[in-house]
Amino acid sequence: MARNSPVLRRRRPEGIDGFDPSQSDHSQQAHVLAVDDSLVDRKVIERLLKRSCCKVTAVDSGRKALQFLGLDEEKRSGVDDLKIDLIITDYCMPGMTGYELMKKIKESSALREIPVVIMSSENVLARIDRCLEEGADDFIVKPVKLSDVKRLTDCMIRENRSNNKAGQFYDRAM
Repeated sequence: MARNSPVLRRRRPEGIDGFDPSQSDHSQQAHVLAVDDSLVDRKVIERLLKRSCCKVTAVDSGRKALQFLGLDEEKRSGVDDLKIDLIITDYCMPGMTGYELMKKIKESSALREIPVVIMSSENVLARIDRCLEEGADDFIVKPVKLSDVKRLTDCMIRENRSNNKAGQFYDRAM
């Protein structure tokens, strides 16, 4: 059994004992808000982004996303200095679509610069064009794959070129 133990152990980055990437300083990570009504899709997105050293907040509806962002007057999240580097949202959700969520975000003077990526399991050209014309930074057809993380990274870098955090995320994702 002792002979197999090195195979089961994870290699620590840069040989630093006690380093756990999941416990690293979140201020050095890009923060992504993932919005999807499907638990499976939320978990896939969360896992892919966390593999690329992102902090991920996942919610299951457009309304909860608005609450988290402080745009819902009824139930504010209470976080005034919230830093979100990217929002990725499903297009088709009950109550509020990802398109409607994106429109509300782009109407907010405080949040309009945050890149919004919309994803859908349906490859409908008219829907894709409408989202991109109205302010979405990208459109991804599900299922989201690790290769799509590069596109998400590119969205953050385009919006945050002077932000060191986006550059660090890009370096880790590559």
